[in-house]
Amino acid sequence: MLHYLTVPFRGALLALCSILMLISLAGCESARTTQSAVAPRGEVVSLPPRERPTSENQILATAAAQPLAQVEGEGWRPLFDGKSLSGWRVTDFGGNGRVQIQNGLLVFWMGDPFVGVNCTNDIPKVNYEVALEAMRVAGSDFFCGLTFPVGDSFCSLIVGGWGGSVVGLSCLDGADASENETTQFISFETGRWYRIRLRVSDKKIEAWVEQKKVANVVTTGRKISLRFGDIELCKPFGLAAWSTSAAFRGLRLRNVDGPAEPEK
Repeated sequence: MLHYLTVPFRGALLALCSILMLISLAGCESARTTQSAVAPRGEVVSLPPRERPTSENQILATAAAQPLAQVEGEGWRPLFDGKSLSGWRVTDFGGNGRVQIQNGLLVFWMGDPFVGVNCTNDIPKVNYEVALEAMRVAGSDFFCGLTFPVGDSFCSLIVGGWGGSVVGLSCLDGADASENETTQFISFETGRWYRIRLRVSDKKIEAWVEQKKVANVVTTGRKISLRFGDIELCKPFGLAAWSTSAAFRGLRLRNVDGPAEPEK
């Protein structure tokens, strides 16, 4: 029939048909797009992960808002008041690290390599237990180096050392946390609190990270010592971090009568 229409009219009609066809195609494409964005009924839709804190201050603010874990047992007394360094002094490592109280947390800002504090109050030499929560805020090495007395000797519990994952005691018979029977590898997340507990009795050192027992050492006949170097500045009782920013809270201590588990 187009053959019988005048040329101008035939051209206008063809243009109109083209426009209608484009509109129809666009509508179909829109429907397909809408349908693809909606999961079929019964299908689980994966939502994007919640945005996590990125800066160190954001991590600390989030950490401070989280509830402190309860510690089992009685007789605990605080070692840190959450307001000041009362009972502590900054360890003179000379590595440009800073110690700060922020939002109730004891915060170590990364040193070169060490940063830490020493307890100035009296600490028992034996038959005591320590509990705390520790967090890596930045960096990739140990965020908790807890140095403590064992009778007339000293030892350190290292959490997250040697590249970020080694846990163990330094030193046993001269072997440090990376090379004795307490050596373990644990993956630690930045910005997460970890509960740490240490118990020293007259014949044993026991330690836990979360609920995992990471040390169960009979000390009779063993040489207990510190790794050679600046960690010795942490004596008699101190906390340190290596090339890492860290945060601590809930530091407490109590006297005990013996080991949590009997000597085997």
